[in-house]
Amino acid sequence: MNPLRVTPEFLYKHPLPRHDQEGDKQSRGRVLVIAGSVETPGAALLAGLGALRAGAGILQIATCQSAAPHLAMAMPEAMVVGCPETPAGGIDPASAPRLTELGSGCDAVLIGPGMMDTAAVAELTSALLQSLDARALVLDASAFATRRMAEIPSKHAGRIVVTPHSGEMAKFLDIAREEVDSDPLRAALQAAAALRAVVAMKGASTLVVSPDGEAWRCDNGSIGLATSGSGDTLAGILAGLLARGPEPTVATIWAVYIHGEAGRRLAKRNGSLGLLAREIPGQIPSILQEIGDASIK
Repeated sequence: MNPLRVTPEFLYKHPLPRHDQEGDKQSRGRVLVIAGSVETPGAALLAGLGALRAGAGILQIATCQSAAPHLAMAMPEAMVVGCPETPAGGIDPASAPRLTELGSGCDAVLIGPGMMDTAAVAELTSALLQSLDARALVLDASAFATRRMAEIPSKHAGRIVVTPHSGEMAKFLDIAREEVDSDPLRAALQAAAALRAVVAMKGASTLVVSPDGEAWRCDNGSIGLATSGSGDTLAGILAGLLARGPEPTVATIWAVYIHGEAGRRLAKRNGSLGLLAREIPGQIPSILQEIGDASIK
């Protein structure tokens, strides 16, 4: 099976929803980002920036209580909710009822960036998967890697996107990382079919696989994107696009392409190495505008 290559022409034919100039922020969707830990509080910031730059109208962030005031100052565009912390510095699973209340009013919920307390992430994610009723869910990092195939309720079929690198996929499938690296498409197809989810299998060329087994390859990025926080930004871009209303596979293809194109432009301007994840979101609006303008010519 040869995945289709993602090109601007493909995106022209599969456009994102257009928003009325007279519409308000509600019309562009509400995102909840559940992210961060005492050790990595910045992951929530990167994901939030990605979501807003991708066009979401309203952003809520839930993170560790000790980091929340600082994050609220760093990102005044977001409502920031502080959650009780575990002894290991993660979000306490006891926060699930409050997060369910917040997330059930959202168009897209992202769980996972920067969440380092693996046991707490597993328990919290399980509880949220049972109780959340958001239109779209993104499971990133440990929120995906701590899952097992039978642990995602069928009510979420077709509405979940997972964003693993090969190590996280190996943990999910309970196989060696080398086995995933040798055939990432096979691993992505297996996970997509089992979960009825869209899979963004991250790598030098990122693969997007739909629940029905269709596959695309996006290879427009640069080595500069292999940097701390880059994946958090991608997850945020994806959540922001999903909140705007496209079908999950289309949103994922767009997110992966935009992320790669932002890295390519930054590398061209500043050099291949030394790119910072916080620089990626600033490229997104112009990329969206250029592709959107071309799609209606």
